[in-house]
Amino acid sequence: MTTNNYAKHISTLTRTYTDALHYLSNQDTQPAAVLVHSGAQEHYYGDDRGVAFQAYGHLLHWIPVNRPNQFVYFRPDEKPIYFQIVPSDFWYEQDIDVESEWEETLTIVRLSSLNELGAQLKQHRVADIAYIGGHADIAASLGIDKSLINPKRLLAYLDFSRAVKTNYELEQLRAANRLALLGHAAAKTRFLEGGSEYEIHMAFLQATQNLEDECPYTNIVALNEKAAILHYQFKRRINGNKGTVLLIDAGCKVKAYGSDITRTSVSEAAHPKFRSLVTAMETLELALVEEVKPGKTYQSLHASTLKKIASILVDHNICKGEPANLIERNIPQLFMPHGVGHLLGIQVHDVAGHQSDVNGTILPPPKNSPALRNTRLMKANMVFTVEPGLYFIPLILEAERGSDRGKLINWNTVDELYPCGGIRIEDNIRVISDGAENLTRQFE
Repeated sequence: MTTNNYAKHISTLTRTYTDALHYLSNQDTQPAAVLVHSGAQEHYYGDDRGVAFQAYGHLLHWIPVNRPNQFVYFRPDEKPIYFQIVPSDFWYEQDIDVESEWEETLTIVRLSSLNELGAQLKQHRVADIAYIGGHADIAASLGIDKSLINPKRLLAYLDFSRAVKTNYELEQLRAANRLALLGHAAAKTRFLEGGSEYEIHMAFLQATQNLEDECPYTNIVALNEKAAILHYQFKRRINGNKGTVLLIDAGCKVKAYGSDITRTSVSEAAHPKFRSLVTAMETLELALVEEVKPGKTYQSLHASTLKKIASILVDHNICKGEPANLIERNIPQLFMPHGVGHLLGIQVHDVAGHQSDVNGTILPPPKNSPALRNTRLMKANMVFTVEPGLYFIPLILEAERGSDRGKLINWNTVDELYPCGGIRIEDNIRVISDGAENLTRQFE
């Protein structure tokens, strides 16, 4: 972390929150300050074991502390306050390391319990404070007015603003990509050595020095046919069929910002046509990144992806006819049922992907691609993923075997490729003034 960039980041947040409160002053809800809550520790039902904690994204936007009951208080023209609650506890480690950059940009008030926070807020006119976070009961206990708990217009404004990143945020995203690529390299090596999904997963964690719950999401490590399950969640301990295809979707977090990278690797024993498909998809993904530029809609990037997928399907004799005919009949979506990507930042699928403005106006995905998570207009310093895929999913394809669309599918080829699962190639992309910065490939 460079002090200058973090200070500039806090200055940007200060302007954003000030503008948000000014915007709300013309609406029905008129808070004059904001209290951001990281969240509270939850427990499994009927158990005293805590669920792995994940702090609220807007708290992490201010300060990278992934702990329960941390608060940032903001009022315009005052230095933001970080209320750091550190319980007295001999069961768990509770200390929080404070970095010098925080002390220079925030007032840090250390408390030992949530009960002490209420007294602190009374010194700051609690009646006009808006609360954002996941615990309305805690907000009420602090004296926050019910109408000021998670005001929709405030959340819409702040969510929408998170898509464009500061230099501090870009530093963390680059570092998260660099670290994750170490894991991907180790995972590929273990795959080619004949490792199981579990062994490949552990190779990634070992190379990145991560615990599983420190990752931004659960690693997807799929061999062969399991690569056709988009969010495959298990890790088989035995590699009985000797994996010939590996799809690994895995990232790392740095200062709360996560990378999200997918690679598909094949062994020499993989089906020749599938090996050719992997090469074609890698070329396709890089071509899509070249299309990124400010002012372009993300929907147009998705539409371009479907056109390119249609050509690959025809070129590899998976489908018959002209690519334009496949597009007209929505056949590429049978092989790529997800969107080409999503906003990325503090959350893997970051907030406001379907918002078109700070008012919270929703721009839904196209009817022919309901799973598209991003419909935003591309803007400089926006960060998102580009992740085209091509899969052989029996649940989707078998429903078309006797249909009119199914007549355009070469079923002998599909049957041969079912055991290969599928392909996904994913990079993390920053929009710049004249195109894109590939936050992932620059470190490969």
